[in-house]
Amino acid sequence: MNYIVFDLEWNQNPGGKEGAVVGFPFEIIEIGAVKLNERMEQIDSFHQFVKPQVYRKLHYKILEVTHMDLEVLKQEGKPFPEAIQNFLDWCGNGKQDIRFCTWGSMDLTELQRNMEFYYLDNPFPMPLLYYDIQKLYKLLNGGESVLSLDQAVEDMGLKEERPFHQALDDAYYTGKIMGHMAFEKVKEYLSMDYYQLPSVREEEVCLKFPSYTKYVSRTFETKEDALRDKNVGDIICPQCGRMLRKKIRWFSVNQRLELGLGICPEHGYVRGKIRIKKAEGGDVFVIKTLRLAGTEMLEDLSLRREEAKKKKTERNKAKRQAQKKK
Repeated sequence: MNYIVFDLEWNQNPGGKEGAVVGFPFEIIEIGAVKLNERMEQIDSFHQFVKPQVYRKLHYKILEVTHMDLEVLKQEGKPFPEAIQNFLDWCGNGKQDIRFCTWGSMDLTELQRNMEFYYLDNPFPMPLLYYDIQKLYKLLNGGESVLSLDQAVEDMGLKEERPFHQALDDAYYTGKIMGHMAFEKVKEYLSMDYYQLPSVREEEVCLKFPSYTKYVSRTFETKEDALRDKNVGDIICPQCGRMLRKKIRWFSVNQRLELGLGICPEHGYVRGKIRIKKAEGGDVFVIKTLRLAGTEMLEDLSLRREEAKKKKTERNKAKRQAQKKK
């Protein structure tokens, strides 16, 4: 298998969100990539400027970060459909065994969003699994905060041979990090891109990792529809796959997060976390993670449930008072 380590630079509406094209917040203006073999050695590279077609002036923040020259983009850039075809051909266009790798979780999503904008066929599978090297770096090194690429390069003591915030250079540094990190220890922790989602129950995704499982639901019209679904509500032991009795039923922490606790007779407590996400078309979907937990989790979630109930009561009281004033 070869690893396609790529990075994108994109522009946005110079006038801000109000004048942006609906459903197209970012326009890709540069694609950079390196190809690594299984020994994490760089065997090829790709670089392509993309000619702006939608946002024809650079947002000041983009200029500030990338120092991009608009005239260079106009003169050397290819129209996006041609640029993406060149990139896919370089990747192998389905004829080679590859895995995409990025620093962060946005690049594959924005690549597909740009393809859809130009009515191009989406060549990627569903689920689209890839390596988020930023996430893997955090798994290996711990810490509460997520490091930027330049911080990780400095943290690893790698030589800074190129500038940052240019697509090929950022891909190069990401590849260097892969070559110097203990990749084999974390290679099981694949990420899933959520631009393409299951549309029916049979397509729903369940990924098993060494320390937890992740379930990605089909799309639903509303959050309430999602939470009523049996697949969404089940708590299953990530070790033995047994359906579990709920010790603490699912409760809302906020509009986007639900927590629950199951108990396995063989492996003990299993903490469940449901995150409600918005899909591209406005529907919602669920990402549910299940992992083993210690006995202290029972007390912890009991307290959080009581806090959530208290906050809900206070919100309802405030609403009633506001209605009386009207």
